[in-house]
Formats: sequence, structure tokens, C-alpha cells
Amino acid sequence: MIDHDNAYGDLVDEDNHGQWAFGTGFDDPLAGVDTTVPDDVDLGALARYCLSLGDDALISSHRLSEWCTRAPELEEEMALANIGLDLLGQARLLLARAAAADPGVVPFISDSSPVPAEDALAFFRTDAQFRCVRLCELENGDFAETVVRTLVLTTWRLAIFSHLRESRDPVLAAVATKGVKELTYHRDYAARWAVVLGCGTDESRRRMRTALEFLWPYTAELFVPTEDELALADAGVGVDPRTLREEFDNVIGQVLYAAELQVPHGPTVGTVGGRAGRRGLHTGALSLLLAEMQSVARAHPDGLW
Repeated sequence: MIDHDNAYGDLVDEDNHGQWAFGTGFDDPLAGVDTTVPDDVDLGALARYCLSLGDDALISSHRLSEWCTRAPELEEEMALANIGLDLLGQARLLLARAAAADPGVVPFISDSSPVPAEDALAFFRTDAQFRCVRLCELENGDFAETVVRTLVLTTWRLAIFSHLRESRDPVLAAVATKGVKELTYHRDYAARWAVVLGCGTDESRRRMRTALEFLWPYTAELFVPTEDELALADAGVGVDPRTLREEFDNVIGQVLYAAELQVPHGPTVGTVGGRAGRRGLHTGALSLLLAEMQSVARAHPDGLW
């Protein structure tokens, strides 16, 4: 029976379990997966590594969601939204894994908080606590910028996930196995649009060149390893990003050749005291993004529906 006096009553499950209002889902995202961490793996390093990969996906997903109602065509709006949803799913699994490996990374809200750990990590950390690379967080710009950024990030992430399928951590291996299929589509989607725009009109070529010149300096950061990445790569759990550069350059080179575009040459975006996105140093764009993404959850941290 529908309670016509309470429009929200039937949104709660039949067991009357209150559900946190701002979550992405309410089932255990690791249900059915062996979550045992090999004994010789540093749990803190594993948590930080999962946060890094999860934050890349979460922030990229949010940027893609901003194209809803704004994409050039309805079909592209659906495509970008679906890519964003795939990345959001990856983020949820990875943030949940980080919390399981080291509960200390989860922000404290209250003793009675109903917020799932992965949602607490998404909605209640500050910008300095996020570990995404800076390329993820930059404002969308025009459609050409989104095509270039998606091409770069998915080519790099697909290379990481292809190697992570052999990870000794069963959760990372499971996430990567599923993610490779998704990321292959993401990369191919961006590559097709790169060719269309690069070989299109004078205006579309100009926009692609401008996007490449603006975004390419941020790619160097993708291949600078952290201590956690090196340690986990040695343990057979993670990937040393330096080993992916040749594969990345080959793929990007093939796409840009087909698109009649060239890889820009020039300085890279620097670090401050050796710090970049993986170590909590971000652009101002991330602060603005988080202010929007987290605003409702922070205003109602115990919200239930």
C-alpha cells in the first residue's frame, strides 16, 4: 500500500532500514570477492594506492557528469554520462577497498553516522586529502578538451588496469578485470572523436590543437611514481607507472597520427616541493568541484531516506 500522506515512506526498504540519503548504493560493493590481503602487503600503502586510483575515477566521473544537458548532441550526452557511471562504479569499489585495508583513512563524522565508508571518503575529505592527478580535476572547457582529456586518461588508466589484472590483491585484480572492458570502450570512444575533430573542419582542428597544448603538460605527472606505487609494484600488487610510458606514447601516437595532429612539445606542469596531485597538491579547480559535489552531504551529514 502506498502512503499518500508521506511521499518518501516507500523509498525506504521493506525492513525499515534507514538509508543514507547521498550514497551511490547500499549493497556491499565487495560482496562475493575474497578481500584477504596478502600478509606481506603494507595495508596503509594499499589504502593510499586505492584512494589514488579511486579519486582519479571519482573526479573524472564528476567532470563528465557536468556535460549532462550541455553536450553537442543527445547521443554524446548519453555516452559521456555512461562513461562517467562506469568510472563512478570503479571509484566506489576502490574507495571501499581503501577503507577495508585501512579504516583510518575514513573521515570521522559521528559515532552514529549512517554514511558508508566509501561515501564518507567521497563527501567528507578536503581537497588536500584527495590523491587524484591534476589532469582529472581541470574544468571541462569545450568538447575538444573533454575528448583529449578522456583519451589521455583512459589510455593511461587502461594500461594500469591491464597490468592490475595480475595483482596479488584479489580486489584490485577483480576491479581491473571488469574495468579493462569499460576502459577499452572509453578509450575507443575518445579516439574516434579525436580523429573526427582532427580531420574535420578548420575550427575543429584548431580546437583540438588548443586542447592538446593546454592539457599535454599535465601528462608528465601520470608517470611519476610515489613511494607507495614503487613498494606495491615490488610486492606484485601495484604498477610502477614509469613502465607504462612507452605503451602510452605508442597508443597516443597512433591516434594523433590518424587525427592528423601532433604531440605538443614544451615544458610540463611543475610540482611544489616535489608534490603534485598524488601528494595532495591540486589546482583551484578541485576546490570548486568539491564545494559543489559535497555541499548537500555536508549540510545534512546524517540525512536518511
